[in-house]
Amino acid sequence: MDQSTLLDFEKPIAELEAKLEDMRELASQNNVDVSAAINELESKITQLKKSTFENLTRWQRVQLSRHADRPYTLDYIYQITDEFVELHGDRAFGDDKAMVGGLGTINGKTFMMIGQQKGRNTKQRQLRNFGMANPEGYRKALRLMQLAEKFRKPVVTFIDTPGAFPGIEAEERGQAEAIAKNLKEMFKLTVPVICIVIGEGASGGALGIAIGDSVMMLENTWYSVISPESCSSILWRSWDYKEQAAEALKLTAKDMKSFGLIDKIIPEPLGGAHTNPQEMFEIMKKTILEEVEELEKLDTITLKNNRIEKFSQMGVFNE
Repeated sequence: MDQSTLLDFEKPIAELEAKLEDMRELASQNNVDVSAAINELESKITQLKKSTFENLTRWQRVQLSRHADRPYTLDYIYQITDEFVELHGDRAFGDDKAMVGGLGTINGKTFMMIGQQKGRNTKQRQLRNFGMANPEGYRKALRLMQLAEKFRKPVVTFIDTPGAFPGIEAEERGQAEAIAKNLKEMFKLTVPVICIVIGEGASGGALGIAIGDSVMMLENTWYSVISPESCSSILWRSWDYKEQAAEALKLTAKDMKSFGLIDKIIPEPLGGAHTNPQEMFEIMKKTILEEVEELEKLDTITLKNNRIEKFSQMGVFNE
């Protein structure tokens, strides 16, 4: 593990893994058989990982969703596709680098893939605007979805954003209208739409590409109308209560599934997606192919009606 990106609850695990690596190196250099000790330590690490990650608080899952080493949208796209051609621009204002999309093939099947993209370093973060899309980003996403419908290709969206960009220039160009139009038009699509929260799913910025037939979340992600920090600052006039806010918001994948707001939770490798990206890519690829196979069994009218009915039932309760 990269020590500079470790979260507090990952440090005890990292310390044991460092000891394990030292033990292996010592055995190799001195030609000593310490296999029993190595096996014992490996078992201890596995047990610690299970006990740690099975009992994470909601705030800790929020931290994991933002982990600096976590795979981003383009990581998934390039790793699960055999070929990918990125498409640019909204044909009205410009090309938003915070929203990426294009045509990709998985096992010979073509998909339209769209998602928010964050950056790894300062320069990339500025280029990608920290994954916060402008109106032209949402209009680009809609253009690509309508292109997918024209050529009868299923749509896959990857959601990972701290929110739509709230700057004055975004408001001037119609941020609310762009998101609202996406919601309306996504309900009308007659091709399968698969939406996956891979990191942060904040507010309308996430919802703008999240109206789908199958809406899923990775195990260590969150989906909410507001971030814990912003909620804390509104209720308590301070960010110091973000842990309490996260608990109150009930924003994890398990919470969303229990509320009926998502269809499925995608498991991550033990320790999180960042600990074994290759395994995560394989899980993602398998999940997408299975979901689209099921959705393509439905005719277009049933597909659209089911989507509308699913979202119409959200928030309905009986006293």
